[in-house]
Amino acid sequence: MQTALATEYRDTPEGREADAILRKCVHCGFCTATCPTYQLLGDELDGPRGRIYLIKQVLEGAAPTAKTRLHLDRCLTCRSCETTCPSGVQYGRLADIGRAIVEEKVPRGFVEQSFRKLLSSVLTRTSLFGFFLAMGRIFRPLLPRNLKVPEQRNSKLAWPPPRHSRKMLVLAGCVQPAIAPQINSAAARVLDRAGVSLIEAPGAGCCGALRFHLNDQAAGRDDMRALIDAWWPHVEQSVEAIVMTASGCGSFIKEYGHHLKEDPAYRDKAAKISSLSRDLSELQFEVEAKRSRRVAFQSPCSLQHGQQIRGNVEALLRQAGYQLTDVSDAHLCCGSAGSYSILQPELSGALRERKLSALASGGPDVIATANIGCLAHLQGGSQANVMHWIELLE
Repeated sequence: MQTALATEYRDTPEGREADAILRKCVHCGFCTATCPTYQLLGDELDGPRGRIYLIKQVLEGAAPTAKTRLHLDRCLTCRSCETTCPSGVQYGRLADIGRAIVEEKVPRGFVEQSFRKLLSSVLTRTSLFGFFLAMGRIFRPLLPRNLKVPEQRNSKLAWPPPRHSRKMLVLAGCVQPAIAPQINSAAARVLDRAGVSLIEAPGAGCCGALRFHLNDQAAGRDDMRALIDAWWPHVEQSVEAIVMTASGCGSFIKEYGHHLKEDPAYRDKAAKISSLSRDLSELQFEVEAKRSRRVAFQSPCSLQHGQQIRGNVEALLRQAGYQLTDVSDAHLCCGSAGSYSILQPELSGALRERKLSALASGGPDVIATANIGCLAHLQGGSQANVMHWIELLE
């Protein structure tokens, strides 16, 4: 794709990066076939190729409008298009650049800005989110469907003491400790049997993805720096890895080195954190084959497209004796996408219905996933039992 960037962007780091990404695009349109919003809406501007053109026009000096922002807002950033693209276009990074520019050029109204700030404040603070979650569970029958929260499960929370020479950090996160604290404790028990002690660092909260993808990218980078500071003493003590039980956080943290590359105080530390980050399914541990239930695995976009990890979880579940059911269109997003399910409830709800139908078609006993956002989103729209896959390996 030929480009002619406007002077104000041409010599900036973001402009140079965007220009290189745009020049890789060959207009083939393969990306539209795997874009969830294009499939739902059938509008070229609600597919990757159309959004790329919109961003290109803005970078070349065209004035963005509220309609430009709407089409970018509707993107889930699922990155399925990146998996499909034969030219290696890094659409997710281009979308980040485009959204930041459009957000500055086309300010939102007071009500919308206030709502986004409220989401940013609540979702990134575990104690505050936990309070609203408890209220949501009390008033669950009265809430609109897109705001229903998962019901509380009786779960084991026992955490093995750090007794092994092999030690790994695990991210507590922001919403996961409130919604499903049993996930990390289950991971700790499974890894304990493999001779690995899992540790949560005090103060290691939100990874920054929520605020960054709410287009408050500066605040998102502040969250990244705070998390690096919380982890750094353990990194200096040579922890073996930083384990992610939420693939959405894992996908984002693996790109810390990119997001903070212009920060001289943090770029080297950020790159180190990214290099240490491992999805839980990337670790090696033994699995006992004692189970026989049927499982439908929902592979989150952040796992299969963001991190390009496919088949690891499925292999572990099969080793444990589970029978995996077929899931049609497994590459498509479930509609969760961080705060997307709240900000775009109609599109998100339609995608969830499609995903739940595909997951249920094989008659599974349980639905498994690898990301807390997907778990909460799917559970909120179904009576089926939705769990993190590590809980099935205890």
